[in-house]
Amino acid sequence: MQATPITPDLVRGAAELETTEYGLLPHRLPAWARNQAGGDAQLLGAESQPAGVRLVFRTRATAVELDAHRVLTGFTGVPKRPDCFYDLSVDGELAAQMPVTGGDVVETDLSSGTTQTRRGPTGTVRFAGLPDRDKLVELWLPWSETTHLVELRTDAPVQQVADPGRVWLHHGSSISQGSVADSPSTTWPALAARAGGVELVNLSLAGSALLDPFTARTMRDTRADLVSVKVGINLTNLDLMRRRAFGPAVHGFLDTIREGHPDAPLLVVSPLLCPMHEETPGPGAFDVSALAEGRVTFAALGDPAEVAVGKLTLRVIREELARIVAERARTDPALHHLDGLELYGEADHERFPLPDNLHPDGDVHRLIGRRFAETAFGPGGAFARS
Repeated sequence: MQATPITPDLVRGAAELETTEYGLLPHRLPAWARNQAGGDAQLLGAESQPAGVRLVFRTRATAVELDAHRVLTGFTGVPKRPDCFYDLSVDGELAAQMPVTGGDVVETDLSSGTTQTRRGPTGTVRFAGLPDRDKLVELWLPWSETTHLVELRTDAPVQQVADPGRVWLHHGSSISQGSVADSPSTTWPALAARAGGVELVNLSLAGSALLDPFTARTMRDTRADLVSVKVGINLTNLDLMRRRAFGPAVHGFLDTIREGHPDAPLLVVSPLLCPMHEETPGPGAFDVSALAEGRVTFAALGDPAEVAVGKLTLRVIREELARIVAERARTDPALHHLDGLELYGEADHERFPLPDNLHPDGDVHRLIGRRFAETAFGPGGAFARS
């Protein structure tokens, strides 16, 4: 086995690589944007989880090893999520999956707000028995585990892949980041990107798709041929703003993206169905009674009567997004709208209910990915080749 330095030309989907005590930490937001986040732990944790990030190279190697040091986050008394896989694909086909062991555990006590960190060893994923021929290898990193890249080893030299082709830049919530998909290459954006034959940059931020200006500026400055923004659920979860502020914030977000991508197809996607927030505003929180039974589910804590005074529900957000896009599209023909209910609606919920009342499972990720690909990349779609 021979070691290959992990350099930016081998890493796709990251904004930058930070040198740490363990190795290299892929970030999906650049340092200047992280500095404007006000130290928000939710955002900083989400952007350091490498959703959509992968190592990409060509090689004849039959064995690939990666040393990685993971950081897992959780809450005291809340059941821990399963380990996330590393997915290895060969020439676009999933060849193997495995999790890494060890790493650090950061646990927060919700009642006191205190955090404890338990240190653990660096782990290794090893993939053997790969075909002995020149091939394109993609090693997808976990969407839910902060991952320090320590060392890459193969039993044959690797070569970088220079041209990524058409780049699709997507921003959304934890649903787009991966919760609770089966693996990193089977999140709905990853599946849609593969079906559409495009290179994915996934700037989805769990709990933090909040129309932040620094996120819009990051998107403005990121190379992209196609851009999409899926917005709504986190604004309702956090009860972050009122209807009066929402419209101007959407306009400002889109204006900033257009500064860097004036002519690119830009698709605005409204929220998927989430029954608990259709008519009831936020905030959302863990369902305490379910936690007592060892289950993780969420509940909406707002008062539906407050919609009349400006609180946001998913129905309100869908109405506003449809109106805003229709108005802007009169002078921006490359701007498009997709109703999230076309990706996951009431009939789908009857067949595939949300297991925690908020996030779709692996089957629904596959459903959404297929529908998005057909709608956006198919004939007449916003991202169809001209």
